Amino acid sequence: MTNSALGRPVWSPAARYRRSLWLLTVRDLRVRYSTSVLGYFWSILDPLVMAAIYWFVFTQVFDRTVGAQPYIVFLLTALLPWMWFNGATSDATRAYLREAKLIRSTKIPRTIWVARLVLSKGIEFVASIPVVVIFAIATGATLQWEAALLPLALLLQAVLTMGVGLIVAPIVVFFRDLERATKLALRFLFYASPIIYGLSDLPAGLHFWATFNPLAGIFSLYRSAFFPEQLDWFAVGMAAIISAIIFCVGVLVFARTERAVLKEI
Repeated sequence: MTNSALGRPVWSPAARYRRSLWLLTVRDLRVRYSTSVLGYFWSILDPLVMAAIYWFVFTQVFDRTVGAQPYIVFLLTALLPWMWFNGATSDATRAYLREAKLIRSTKIPRTIWVARLVLSKGIEFVASIPVVVIFAIATGATLQWEAALLPLALLLQAVLTMGVGLIVAPIVVFFRDLERATKLALRFLFYASPIIYGLSDLPAGLHFWATFNPLAGIFSLYRSAFFPEQLDWFAVGMAAIISAIIFCVGVLVFARTERAVLKEI
């Protein structure tokens, strides 16, 4: 940032983008929790309830044969990042429709309307990490050096989620039924991803094909912080490649549809 002859700050395009992205993200978070008494705790209440249900079913009702002990920590280390991906993708289906007037009246890059969702949900996820730490302490789970891989997991998931959002957001403008189809796909993807089970629990034949789900490698990175045996570098490599491909496809889809989207909304 430099100063002009008039003494006003001159922002580079990248700096303007970052500033606008941050302002929109903060606005989203404030609006989301402004009328809520519990505020931040609502962002972790849903995954906590889900984790409690799965913990009860697989430890108290059935004889669990998947995952690792302590199972509640095993669940949360994949369930919380799943909530980030699921929430951002679901909201992306309405990204351009919900803010149609504002999108048409501003000149900031339209990708920012997807990026703000990825960032706001990502902030909620990071804010929920202390919950995992609390359960880890309570159950005696040991933090491993693989916790240093957290930034890599965050980066891969941000790239993947942004790519999916850039694909879904503009296409829903033309095909409104895709919003419901996306929700159905996410339900299927929940069980197709190693959340209530681990990659190592799958039969050899399914294990290879499961690595084509980029979330599998990403979740193995998160889980390795407490369960190093869950780290699968082949799955991580596949996650990096597929996430990069999906991101590039998303950028291409957005670029090809931007003008048509502005006309449609």
